[in-house]
Amino acid sequence: MTAPNDEPDLRPVPFSWGPASGVGSLPGTDPAETLRLVLGELPEFAHLPELPGRGAGADLVGRTAALLVDLAVDLTPAGWRLVPRPGMDQRRAREFLERDLDALTDVAEDYTGPFKVQAAGPWTLAAGLERTRGDRAVVDPGARRDLAQSLAEGLAVHAAAVAARLPLARVVVQLDEPSVPAVLEGGLPTVSGFGKLAAIEAPDVEQELAATIAVLSGPVVVHCCASRMPLGLFRAAGADAVSFDLGLVQDLDAVGTAVEAGTHLLVGVVPGTDTALPTAKATASRVRAWWRELGFTAEQLPAAVTLTPSCGLAGATPGYARAAMAHVREAAKYLQPQ
Repeated sequence: MTAPNDEPDLRPVPFSWGPASGVGSLPGTDPAETLRLVLGELPEFAHLPELPGRGAGADLVGRTAALLVDLAVDLTPAGWRLVPRPGMDQRRAREFLERDLDALTDVAEDYTGPFKVQAAGPWTLAAGLERTRGDRAVVDPGARRDLAQSLAEGLAVHAAAVAARLPLARVVVQLDEPSVPAVLEGGLPTVSGFGKLAAIEAPDVEQELAATIAVLSGPVVVHCCASRMPLGLFRAAGADAVSFDLGLVQDLDAVGTAVEAGTHLLVGVVPGTDTALPTAKATASRVRAWWRELGFTAEQLPAAVTLTPSCGLAGATPGYARAAMAHVREAAKYLQPQ
């Protein structure tokens, strides 16, 4: 970590990230209406809303499974499972994605600036899918590899489809990896629930994540709002940015190293479920104090940090979700040079 009285030269970021954005999920079921809300509250770094309230196929795993190329899934009472042929549930998930793309054409065609789309990363997807026979796909190196390759190909197609509908935007892909800490620590439960899956070595996790990121042509964010987020692993895998809950990341040395390397930070500063929000000025003061503790100057902060809620807002009320997005937007204004 840099000494507080030093002023390190930070590596230039590849493009201008916006001052405030969202994580992804929101309450509601209408993609066009929710997209209008995001564009209004987060006009400089909007994102494609995820609406799990629509039901099966709109959840994180189902929505991501809709992107898979040449792999099929179906929903069972125990959860999503790899199957030989696509079923009704995967078709429904793909229909949800098509409606989301239609909303872009109807609502956001003239949007300029960074625009983020989200999907489960390869490890969280493998942890959330069962094999046709056996346990989670994450235990099978072959299944993991096939899933990661299929996901990367599908994400590239999805990002291109979004870019075609938003010709003035720069598409950013966010990989949600909340399961990675448990994968590394052997904390994932077996399907039966009576045991834990064996830990997977960090080099293997990094390698497969890196292979996915390498296929994507635009900027990539890796998001993890779980505790013990392996920030260094995400950065080493090639992430252009990392997204995390400010209250859960304790390794300031790892954060400082990431900033010096040019990794952008999407910092979660308000809870994802209803709570009493502080003033925007108070949130900005908290972020500035954290930044000073990292050892960087106030002038370096706006280009290096985007403020977000700490996690997705699907579990919040619509009123709180709007307030949380407005809050991070207003707090970010206090971080700009005066």
